[in-house]
Amino acid sequence: MERLRSSPLHANISTALDKHLEVIHVVQSRRKDEIVNASNRQRQGAPRCQDDRDVFALALAIKEMSIATRKARTTLWCAFQMTLPK
Repeated sequence: MERLRSSPLHANISTALDKHLEVIHVVQSRRKDEIVNASNRQRQGAPRCQDDRDVFALALAIKEMSIATRKARTTLWCAFQMTLPK
C-alpha cells in the first residue's frame, strides 16, 4: 500500500502489524509449552488431568491475539482506504 501511495503510511499501522506478529509468536510459544508439559506428564505416568496453568496461559494469549487481529484488520482497512484514489 505504501508503494501505491508513493508515501509511507502512518506509524500506528506498522505498530499494529508488529504487535499482531508478536502476539502470534506468543501463542505459538504457549502452545509449545502446553504440548511439552503434557508429554512430560504422560512420560512420568501422571494422571491425564492437565495442569490449568498451561491452559490459562494459552487462553490468555489467544484472547490477546484476537484483540490484536481486530486492530490489525482495522488498521489495514484504514490503510487501504487511504490508498484508494479520491
